[in-house]
Amino acid sequence: MDKGIYCLVVKNPACTVEVGALGPVSFSAGWHGYIGSALGPGGLVRLERHLRLAEHRDKRPKWHIDYLLSDPRFRVAFAVSAPTAERLECRLAALLALSGKGVDRFGCSDCGCPSHLLYWRKNPKEEILAAFAGLGLYSGIKTIITPKGKGNV
Repeated sequence: MDKGIYCLVVKNPACTVEVGALGPVSFSAGWHGYIGSALGPGGLVRLERHLRLAEHRDKRPKWHIDYLLSDPRFRVAFAVSAPTAERLECRLAALLALSGKGVDRFGCSDCGCPSHLLYWRKNPKEEILAAFAGLGLYSGIKTIITPKGKGNV
């Protein structure tokens, strides 16, 4: 599968989640977008792994985002991805921080960014698509629809 970059968007109520070494993290009600890279082996299969975890909640969390995907209060809404061989996740996070508010230190333990998880009160689909386009990326969007009771939209 292609290597690339993605933004995985979840919707949630106000809550607090224990997120690995970050400890308890408070989340406002609304929409959160996690920016990740898929440049390693398997490429964008990493995004599919996240989506499977959100649907089945059958594995231990490995990445910060996995703690949210394992929590039934967080419902996956959609994912935007684009093929690229460039490390653009930090630039994408910076662009999205212009319209969203970062969740301090989330998802960025391997870089100097303040956050790779952004918060919006309303659906950020247009802002996310515009940010991908602003980086010159041809993005695709996948809407996630699963049966009620699975915890996803």
